[in-house]
Amino acid sequence: MRVSSQDVVVVALLADPDAPTEIAQRMARILPDRLAARSGQGRRFGVTVVSEPFTAEVEDPLTLMQRIMDRASDGNWDIVVALTDLPLHSQGLKLVVDLSHEHGLALLSLPTLGGFRLETRARQAVEEAVLSLAGPRTKEAEEPPGRQPLRAPFTGRLVPIRQGRVDEEEIADLRYVVSGLRGYLRVLGGMVRANRPWRLVPGLSKALAAALATGAVATVNSTVWSLATSLSTPRLVIAMVGSVALMTGWLIVDANLWHRTDEVSPEARKRAALYNASTVVTVGLGVIVCYAGLAVVNLIWALFILNDRLFASLTRTPLHATEYWTLAWFVASVATVGGALGSGLESDEAIRAAAYSKREQERRSLLEEDSGD
Repeated sequence: MRVSSQDVVVVALLADPDAPTEIAQRMARILPDRLAARSGQGRRFGVTVVSEPFTAEVEDPLTLMQRIMDRASDGNWDIVVALTDLPLHSQGLKLVVDLSHEHGLALLSLPTLGGFRLETRARQAVEEAVLSLAGPRTKEAEEPPGRQPLRAPFTGRLVPIRQGRVDEEEIADLRYVVSGLRGYLRVLGGMVRANRPWRLVPGLSKALAAALATGAVATVNSTVWSLATSLSTPRLVIAMVGSVALMTGWLIVDANLWHRTDEVSPEARKRAALYNASTVVTVGLGVIVCYAGLAVVNLIWALFILNDRLFASLTRTPLHATEYWTLAWFVASVATVGGALGSGLESDEAIRAAAYSKREQERRSLLEEDSGD
């Protein structure tokens, strides 16, 4: 690691566009003070954010570390911490962070930090990486910096993170990876968080228009009234699950979101399964949000438009709060199926933009170009 001529350690956060850049910009406001307080050696820290797609067309950690080292040589920085929202793999395991104490570099994969408290965990991870790269925490530290274990969020009784093996030819000298089922679920949650499934709602304008129109018509249909009042709760649940599953499957198939790989290695197949699992969960959560919104809109529409006497005369059931909710619930299922049909009017690009992060969209576009060649 280079040492600044002044008593200030200059840290660059090299972040992929979109979510990593947003996270880096927010943490950069408080990092200098926190690093100075934790260092306890009279050091001062300066933090700058550089937003660049440094992972473009590459997912190999060794190549990425080389890119980061080349980029660091162009800047007047002491430490460079690179942030990406792509899941990275090393030797069959999911990479959390690579550190090179000799060059003052760190590569952090945000999905491995999980889907909850991401910004807090990312800040803690960056702090640990910077303090490790900056040197020993205390003057009494006997181990070389590269052998000092990192603390939270990299360690803990319930944290599925451990040190990984680093080959001699690699730039990194310290590596942390996740493994096992808990590690898999942690990365899956992080990938879904990076995709931000709530963006699916405004991104599918034509599908939502079809769903709202279907719901508006179904709410004033006497046959739908009779069906809603006659269905038991288990059947309403089945209708809800079926409609959500139908729209989720239709969006994935129609927009070609399913990841396929021509590689036959077990590692490639595991990676494809992880990407597909994140797609199903991301789209599924987005559809569930749409479903909940439709139920609320249908309930408000029913409260405004329905006539209790007409409803009771046709269904032989008085119109109370339970009937309002049951009707809105059932109509939401019907409207979701209508939305699935309406989603066919959306372009594949619009659906992908709504379902994936920017870096994931670029990654999948690159894979399609390679398969086309």
